[in-house]
Amino acid sequence: MISVADAYSIVLNNSLVLPTEEIPLVQAAGRVLREPLTADRDLPPFDRVSMDGIAIAYQTWSKGQRQFRVAGAQFAGQPGQTLADETACLEVMTGAMLPAGTDTVIRYEDVQITDGVAQIRIDEIKPGQNVHHRATDRKQYEELVPIGTRLGPPEMAVAASVGKATVSVSKLPRIALISTGDELVDVAATPQPYQIRRSNTYLLQTVLQSVGAETVLLHLPDEADTMETDLKALLTDFDALVLSGGVSAGKADFVPGVMQRLGVRQQFHQVAQRPGKPLWFGTSDAGKVVFGLPGNPVSTFLCAYRYLLPWLRASLGLPVAQPSVVRLKRAISFAPKLTYFLPVSLSVSADGIWQAEPLPGSGSADYANLLRCDGFMELPPDRSEFKEGEAFPVYTFR
Repeated sequence: MISVADAYSIVLNNSLVLPTEEIPLVQAAGRVLREPLTADRDLPPFDRVSMDGIAIAYQTWSKGQRQFRVAGAQFAGQPGQTLADETACLEVMTGAMLPAGTDTVIRYEDVQITDGVAQIRIDEIKPGQNVHHRATDRKQYEELVPIGTRLGPPEMAVAASVGKATVSVSKLPRIALISTGDELVDVAATPQPYQIRRSNTYLLQTVLQSVGAETVLLHLPDEADTMETDLKALLTDFDALVLSGGVSAGKADFVPGVMQRLGVRQQFHQVAQRPGKPLWFGTSDAGKVVFGLPGNPVSTFLCAYRYLLPWLRASLGLPVAQPSVVRLKRAISFAPKLTYFLPVSLSVSADGIWQAEPLPGSGSADYANLLRCDGFMELPPDRSEFKEGEAFPVYTFR
């Protein structure tokens, strides 16, 4: 058996090398940027009025003048005006260009305008107040968003503001999610007493689509020749295969042997962990990757977050998220010398400390227990007693 750390390292070292593609900005939300976004001009591109009010020359105020004739108005979206008479003022609106000949804005709440004359009603103003000066946010050509950033709402707005009608992003990998097992029936079917509905592939699809992947859900029977024929075609058509089930030591667990016949090299099989010990991972000369996940739902779920999701992030060019460190809310014992991924629910103590409540559950087939679960706490294999208040890594999914 291989350790969790070694298995994780092997998985990340076999991330995909994905090509880039140019797509319209309207389709780019959630995609991973493969070019830097830079400012095509200063931000803001002009001295910008940040409050509705009047614009004056501060020098005139400093000389004691408190009444200013209103010489006109400057609205947002209009070319910049010029205040020719420094003893006068211009009404200005938020977002407008600061008129030439002015340098300070007094908001409407602090002036009284009567018969075309603005009376300033406050005793103190500062030069340059209520002005968002040119290039104070970013200068032209400055990098705004680096390569490897996932495009969320702020990044999409920045891309639009710098005129990126199309963007270069990582191409989404095509991943086949394959359930195996004759005991599984379609989600719309009524199972016999000895059958259950397929659910793991729906779980995996949700996990992968949260970051970005083109996925297809498939099912294969427990029949080695049929499995070999179908998997051979899928290895040609997809960047990666993720199988659920068929990797343990049972007589119907055909995945490792079929993969060997198809020329997929086993990188490891079985990890010193619970749940998820039977995990299988392999690669092909063509750069394809195959995950063989244990079929029990909790094992599938844990392996998806501990190995599959970090692999996908690395393949897309995203940083691999690090686990949080959380305190155990109560003591727990685990005797086997395996890394134990303990299902936990998270809460915040009265003094503001994150804490993890162990969820007992009924083993790796208890998928209903995941409804109460916020993540898995990783407990090391070199001890069996874990005390209340000790802190350990937690891989969260909520």
